[in-house]
Amino acid sequence: MDTRKDIDGRAAGLMLVLCAIWGMQQVALKAAGGDIAPIVQVAARSGIAALLVALLMLARRERLPFRDGTWVPGLLVGLLFALEYLFVGEGLRHTSAAHMAIFLYTAPIFAALGLHLKLPAERLRPLQWAGVGLAFAGVALSFLGRGGPAPGLNGGGQSTAWIGDLLGLAGGLAWGATTLVIRFSSLSRAPATMTLLYQLLGACAVLSLAAVLLDQTAVRFTTVSVASLAFQALVVSFLSFLAWFSLLRTYLASRLGVLSFMTPLFGIGFGVWLLGEALDPSFLAGALLVLGGILLVSGHDWLRQAAARRLPPAGRPSDRPAGS
Repeated sequence: MDTRKDIDGRAAGLMLVLCAIWGMQQVALKAAGGDIAPIVQVAARSGIAALLVALLMLARRERLPFRDGTWVPGLLVGLLFALEYLFVGEGLRHTSAAHMAIFLYTAPIFAALGLHLKLPAERLRPLQWAGVGLAFAGVALSFLGRGGPAPGLNGGGQSTAWIGDLLGLAGGLAWGATTLVIRFSSLSRAPATMTLLYQLLGACAVLSLAAVLLDQTAVRFTTVSVASLAFQALVVSFLSFLAWFSLLRTYLASRLGVLSFMTPLFGIGFGVWLLGEALDPSFLAGALLVLGGILLVSGHDWLRQAAARRLPPAGRPSDRPAGS
């Protein structure tokens, strides 16, 4: 029997904070990108956070990775996590943090499609299919209707912004694939800290190698770059993920998933506020379609239950006066 609770005020407040933190991470990566390449930032933050998670696991006397038969899916989720942030880091060299926030958070759509193919119980309902269509219509509108530049780290405008947007979509696909691997492997029964450690170790190793191969190893320590690294390592990769996993152990995942759709809204807001990014009308319209699609796909059960509470039971008269 599932003993997880519905969302209460504590969970909603903490999710608001977590969504703001996650929405800020692309802005932090880009803000410090002139001093440290984004993939180097993610490699460094992952290494620091991996050390902290390993120490926490030792303190809790939890078993460490590679010793319990989870190493094969563990290596795979580490690779997928690294690919996700490789796409994000390279994408931010071409497009804005606001664009990246939207395209990266298409991940629930890809995960839902994968679950639909693998599990009969996870078949998409008509309303969810409408959400999938709505989200991809929003993606198409954002790509095809862009009316102005979306600057990246390399100063690229309209001519290269589509590359960054496409890499953001690829990041969302890698994230969605990570969800599926965890769901269908022995990691689904492993402690959350172990899964997180696999992801962090994979990102540190793969992105460090990528930085060398792409000649992006130059580092300049400034106030902005140090603050960005500290924020990402301690707040994003360590504290926020542990808080998220703690919520998953207590509250219904479907309800938390609906609230997490606030993240790209924060990403857009922080990009405009802190980086001065301009938002063209086609992107705003496309972003609204994507967010609406994500809400329909991820929040289908919640929306259905909310609608059921508003309707009178079948076969029983409504409490409302006639004609109201």
